[in-house]
Amino acid sequence: MIYPVVSGKMKAADLKDGQELTTVEGGKLKLTVNDGKVIVGGAKVATADTNVSNGVIHVIDKVLLPTD
Repeated sequence: MIYPVVSGKMKAADLKDGQELTTVEGGKLKLTVNDGKVIVGGAKVATADTNVSNGVIHVIDKVLLPTD
């Protein structure tokens, strides 16, 4: 299963094309960054860098489902 939660505070500007993030559950999410647009696990980041009390969230345009 992949839960799209990653430990740490990462702003969109910190993300790199081809980067692979490890989720808190242990799954992997691959990033694509092109012309300032971020795609994570096949979902486009619709709203980036929303500060919340326990970190930063990035709103994506679809639900990421586990592959198993």
